[in-house]
Amino acid sequence: MKMLYGISASGRISDALRGISSPKLLIMTSPADRFEENVAELEKAFPGVPSIGCIAMGYESKVEEKGATVTAFIEGVTCAAGVLENVSTAPAKNINRLQDDLSHIRPGNNNTAIIDFCAGNDAGVMTTVNLLLKRYNLQLMGATGDAGKVSANGSIYEDGMAYAIIKNNSGRVKAYKENIYTPVDNVRLLASKTDKSRYYIGELNGRSAKQVYMDLTGCSESGIENQTFTNPLGKMIGEDICIVSIKGVEGNGITCYRQVNDSDILTLLEMNDPMEVAQNTVNAIRSDFNKVSGIYSVNCVFRYLVLQEKGELNNYLGRIASLGTSCGLVGYGEHFNGQFVNQTMTCMVFE
Repeated sequence: MKMLYGISASGRISDALRGISSPKLLIMTSPADRFEENVAELEKAFPGVPSIGCIAMGYESKVEEKGATVTAFIEGVTCAAGVLENVSTAPAKNINRLQDDLSHIRPGNNNTAIIDFCAGNDAGVMTTVNLLLKRYNLQLMGATGDAGKVSANGSIYEDGMAYAIIKNNSGRVKAYKENIYTPVDNVRLLASKTDKSRYYIGELNGRSAKQVYMDLTGCSESGIENQTFTNPLGKMIGEDICIVSIKGVEGNGITCYRQVNDSDILTLLEMNDPMEVAQNTVNAIRSDFNKVSGIYSVNCVFRYLVLQEKGELNNYLGRIASLGTSCGLVGYGEHFNGQFVNQTMTCMVFE
């Protein structure tokens, strides 16, 4: 399997495509003001080649904040791309499209991945595709793009999930999730008076969710939004923890970027050393793979801001790139094997 990465500081995807020939799949990130133009240009340059795209900042060894990027899978893979439409109201309506593409690809044992870009209702979409992930033994990672738009095969969708299926014909694939936060000892919080439609938590342990969070962290009401960079909430799922980023204050409660339900058990999280965590991720991948052909990842925008403020962003990207060809994007929500998570790095590793 071979990946190539192209970048255009000008934001024109045609510049990023130089040197790419005979691709099997194209994954694009674009600035918002050139998205429509770049989607059309990508399809014109390689008509009929499966492609997906979203509005986001792409990266390799550094983040291209205003440019366009393309990741090309050029050999050793069998690919397809498509879209689920109307995901905010009917995420399962077009699931037969993904089913048909999977039947055509014929996934093998641990060799097929899905990379997706979503324009809304991430939790509902992940629940919808989870049955197919289990049926076909698939790995999945993906992201929420900006501005509520994604592209698939040269067309733009405002309420869709664009997906790319990648079968590695020469090795395995595996998705990884990296969390730079760990639970604060002995903090368990029972959520109640929630509203799933607003991602709202009214109470924690029977008290005002806003006040409980302020008491635990020592922050003021006006500082809650910034405090989530240091102390997000965590949702307990078995032995796993999914980060729940706080969006803001609403009355006596808080709104989040991820759904929390009544009776969910939450905890307060605190930050570990990001470089130490990154090295642990590198070590885990090296333990699983003798050779890495490529890595595609998504880093949450909150992680991007934290690492940038700490002056460790390029160092972090370099740690992951030490494994081999590595690129990805900054997302507004992350997907990992059927889960919708916040403040996380997820990646797909190709042998």
